[in-house]
Amino acid sequence: MAKRPNFLLIVADDLGFSDCSCFGSEIETPNIDALAQEASSTRFTNYHVASMCAPTRSMLMTGTDNHLAAHSQLPAHQGKPGHEGYLNDRVVALPELLRDGGYHTIMAGKWHLGLKKKYSPQARGFKRSFALLPGAANHYGYEPQYQDEINEPGPFFQNATRALHIEDSEYVANLPEDFYSSDFYGSKIIQYLKERTPGEKQQPFFAYLPFTAPHWPLQAPKEVVDKYRGWYDDGPAMLRLKRLEKLKEMGLIEQNVKPHDVVAVEGEPAEWEEIDPDTRAKSARAMEAYAAMVDRMDWNIGRVISHLKETGEYDNTYVIFMSDNGAEGASIEAAPVLGEKVLKHLEKYYNNSLDNIGRKDSYVWYGTRWAQAATAPSRLHKRFSTEGGCRVPLVLKPASFDKISTGGKIANAFCTCMDITPTFLELAGLRHPGTQYKGRTIEPLRGASWVPFLDTIRTTDAAIVNTPIHPPDYVMGFEVHGSAGLIKGRYKLTYVPKPKGPQRWELFDLESDPGETQDLKGQLPDKFAELLDEWERYKRAVGVVGLMGELDGIKPNLDEFEDSTGWVRWIGKKNVPEKFVGKIPT
Repeated sequence: MAKRPNFLLIVADDLGFSDCSCFGSEIETPNIDALAQEASSTRFTNYHVASMCAPTRSMLMTGTDNHLAAHSQLPAHQGKPGHEGYLNDRVVALPELLRDGGYHTIMAGKWHLGLKKKYSPQARGFKRSFALLPGAANHYGYEPQYQDEINEPGPFFQNATRALHIEDSEYVANLPEDFYSSDFYGSKIIQYLKERTPGEKQQPFFAYLPFTAPHWPLQAPKEVVDKYRGWYDDGPAMLRLKRLEKLKEMGLIEQNVKPHDVVAVEGEPAEWEEIDPDTRAKSARAMEAYAAMVDRMDWNIGRVISHLKETGEYDNTYVIFMSDNGAEGASIEAAPVLGEKVLKHLEKYYNNSLDNIGRKDSYVWYGTRWAQAATAPSRLHKRFSTEGGCRVPLVLKPASFDKISTGGKIANAFCTCMDITPTFLELAGLRHPGTQYKGRTIEPLRGASWVPFLDTIRTTDAAIVNTPIHPPDYVMGFEVHGSAGLIKGRYKLTYVPKPKGPQRWELFDLESDPGETQDLKGQLPDKFAELLDEWERYKRAVGVVGLMGELDGIKPNLDEFEDSTGWVRWIGKKNVPEKFVGKIPT
């Protein structure tokens, strides 16, 4: 029997479509670029995920829809089947199946699929794991000394500051003094690879490396931030134009593509020329910190790749690099309810002066205009089921083959994060169990294996590969945070809630209009009706609760949302390190 391949799955957090240099960025990512240029390696331009972190991760780990697997994004959804906030028992996870099939399974990075021990990575198939459990945290593990330990920092910072990690089956009470998320996760995955026993080294491995970079707060080592000093002084509109031209030059978008206009609403950052010099300087510095986070993540990817080359395992390893959703365009300062509270908290406990942005005691994000520079030509960004929220970069480096072609290919085939599980299973010589796993009923796969497509990739010398992965009648639905979409063939339904959209269904032809700029529902009423019927079938099949505006008067409250997904409700005080207990409200 031929030696089975290893798998290294690398996930960036909130990385935009053009944020790597092999996808048109000015940010230096030489190690990701090198992966893209390996023999038979491919950059995918039509790869789709959910529009937020946890839903994508649930789909990635199970091969099925996030509504069936685990995750809610609105208070009205919680408690509904498939909206539990953790991987439920109605799905089987990829690491469980690979472990059962003889693979050594390890991970280091962001989990975001359950906070209790019984929902941890170890409980879902990873033999070794070091995982950040919530959706975000300070990248240095820094925590201000609050004046009121019980009532502060409030729901938002409970969920977006506390670096709650678990290693294997035990919560981590203290992080090292020199902790920085990307460096630590890179070192930890290398440690787990080195610590394998002789018997474990005979097994193929599945290594999952989900970084928390470049998710806010935007923080990176000073020397890396300084490297990008002055690069973004011309503002996001100029960056957007440069990225678009580079994408065209590289053949990653069509020359005649019509990009969607930048969408900004009241309270969000104004046009670059309309804001004062101090605000411009801080905004550019935030973007410099963002670039440094991507740069440092790439450096750590290089460390892991170098280790695999040193051990002779690289050639037999499939490597996938991807983002979990589009660039984060939230302008939290403009959010109803949250905005003023968050700004007051930052002023009280953090130092967001110009020279301190990017340090451990700073806390910034970069807002909607920088995000849309990274998602162009697509519409909008994270949280929206538009192409800007759901179409992300993916690089695939295959294991070596007897017959290989040149690397640097571009694949335009529509594909999804639900395809990763069936692809890895087939490459490993394993089968998904279907609807039964260890005596319980589970959801079947909704993704498809890429193995036939990879056979085409490795035997062709064509630079651009248009071979389809899914049949033309394949349907993928999206719904997160009350925004929705559905793709069938070249057409897409899109539902963007107010104030960023019309809060009604629109129809787009993605082949001629990937920017989703021209609503065709009036011109193609039959196609619009066909896709609406598909939406209703999808909605019933997976259990979509409702869209924004369809929830019978329920208006999502961001305070309630953060609290309902925060630590208190999911963990309480049981089995939490003493360090955290006094800082979690009763």
